[in-house]
Amino acid sequence: MATKGTGRYGRDVLAEGRRRPKNTVREVPLSRDLVVEDVGEAFCGAVVDWDKATVTLEDRHGRRRVFDLAPAAFLVDGGPVTLVRPAAAPRGPLRSASGSVAVTDLRARTARESRIYVEGAHDAELVEKVWGHDLRVEGVAVEFLEGVDDLPAIVAEFTPGPGRRLGILVDHLVPGSKESRIAERVRGEHVLVAGHPYVDVWQAVRPSVLGFSTWPDVPKGVPWKEGVLAALGWRMETGEAWRRILGSVRTYADLEPALLGRVEELIDFVTGPHPGGP
Repeated sequence: MATKGTGRYGRDVLAEGRRRPKNTVREVPLSRDLVVEDVGEAFCGAVVDWDKATVTLEDRHGRRRVFDLAPAAFLVDGGPVTLVRPAAAPRGPLRSASGSVAVTDLRARTARESRIYVEGAHDAELVEKVWGHDLRVEGVAVEFLEGVDDLPAIVAEFTPGPGRRLGILVDHLVPGSKESRIAERVRGEHVLVAGHPYVDVWQAVRPSVLGFSTWPDVPKGVPWKEGVLAALGWRMETGEAWRRILGSVRTYADLEPALLGRVEELIDFVTGPHPGGP
């Protein structure tokens, strides 16, 4: 590493005559398989990926977490360090937001007849942000419904069959719910309904990435989104709140496993081998 005041940007004339601060935290270039801990010693893992602002660590159990590249935020060999991006581009495959290997120089693929339906615009935007690259590689289109009440008629109109599968992501798919009863009516060989337990897809975003520990409970009879905004003290419309929530999501690691698994399951279903079809 170049000494202070030299390097690619030339001499720092303002640094002359200024004393070097004591106890300067060492800078360590990011490299794959570098083992680090966060300063709270709550997570220890090897570096598997990074971007301009974050680093992804994987522990010995295969669990991954994303951390901000903040000064003195990590420990190496027990000492505090600041992780910095290396001067050269990192080796190894690039990763998409879903964690899959990114496909470069991708050519547009003719869309499959199979589709994935989600309940609303927010669901579709979240799926696009994390899995958009994967879906474009596979040629899978995502469309959104306005609730699930009309799902049986929508499925019948779609006419699922070999080579024309339909995957459906449903909010609040829990035993005894209205959603679960409707799902049972439409499931079939060429129709997969998968769902998460959350009242709204907002809850599928880990609250820690938004700066709080848990999503607030909303009393019955209070519209859920409005109740959440009131409890959090967010003085904004729901559209602005969603932009804030979506903007906090960088990779799959910012989402709850209950959503991750279901979306991956749907993608596998609509892109997998189709008996009697392509």
